Amino acid sequence: MNEKIIIGLSGGVDSTVSMKLLKDKGYNIEALFMKNWSDNDKTDGCNIIEDLEYAIDACDKLNIKLHTANFSEQYWNNIFLDFIDSYKNGCTPNPDILCNKYIKFKVFKDHAYKLGAKKIATGHYAKINNIKETYFLTKPKDNKKDQTYFLHTLDQKQLSNVIFPLSNITKDEVKKIAKNIGFKSYNKKESMGICFIGNKKFKNFINKYIENNPGEIVDTSGKVIGKHNGMFYTTIGQREGIGIGGMKNTKNLPWYVYKKDLNKNILYVCQGNENTLLYKTKIYIRDIHVITNNEKDVLEKKLLCQVRHLGDKYECVISKEKENLFCVNSKEKIRAPAPGQSLVFFECEKCLGGGIITND
Repeated sequence: MNEKIIIGLSGGVDSTVSMKLLKDKGYNIEALFMKNWSDNDKTDGCNIIEDLEYAIDACDKLNIKLHTANFSEQYWNNIFLDFIDSYKNGCTPNPDILCNKYIKFKVFKDHAYKLGAKKIATGHYAKINNIKETYFLTKPKDNKKDQTYFLHTLDQKQLSNVIFPLSNITKDEVKKIAKNIGFKSYNKKESMGICFIGNKKFKNFINKYIENNPGEIVDTSGKVIGKHNGMFYTTIGQREGIGIGGMKNTKNLPWYVYKKDLNKNILYVCQGNENTLLYKTKIYIRDIHVITNNEKDVLEKKLLCQVRHLGDKYECVISKEKENLFCVNSKEKIRAPAPGQSLVFFECEKCLGGGIITND
């Protein structure tokens, strides 16, 4: 208990209450507020100035030392540039997963160790289990807040040196604790979507970094039925914002993106949420990561896979096609697996790792 633990403090209610729980257990706690984006944006849901004020308020109330660090350069180089390149290549990236991998559990961890920490802590909703000296991620008590999907890139060393204080508590209980203590964050609106975009319009933000390249929208018969403003505005399975309204001689059903041809700059759409073109039983992934550090633990075994946060899990078997390419075969049809997103695999409740969905 005397070993120093540094918690990543965002100013939000989850990390704030996590800090409180650790102090109540007698840990020697200090906090670190990270600045990961260069702009001091005041957009609703991503206001770094307000976040720091909330972090200071919490540390003052608990008499905990607060450190600050600027990781904007590391975030830009390791996450944002990858984010832009992925969109340019017609994919839909997930920067939250990269942020956990490169910033929160690497850059932050290394910085915390320089400050004398023996372990780090974060406000994630996940549970760490140690089975025969091997660490695994499993679901927390609050299934609705389960964040194992976003944490699947962690390895054995990282899992052995992190604490998730919210593993056995619900979000409602967290809010109640924050309110009773009087933390400013107790009724703070949760940030939604990508933090560095906040609630800004995605198109306006992305236009600063990627030039528009309008092209054709084609239906399942090969007919051109509209124009898109840029391939990066859309993702597989998307309905809203395609720009196709009611059309003559077509069914009265919504349109969905089911394929993107980057070379021809064509967006392919189909009608109806149950259209078979939106579903796959075979998904290819690359850059696979296995939490146990052993590929054999996930290959040719009956597992479960998940293609989006809090999404359904499907029975599957993973096989290796060639170097850095794996095939996930599912018994059930999986809706709209989007290239660039992560497919995460599980064995019962244990998260074993994941990979990046790619075009076959």
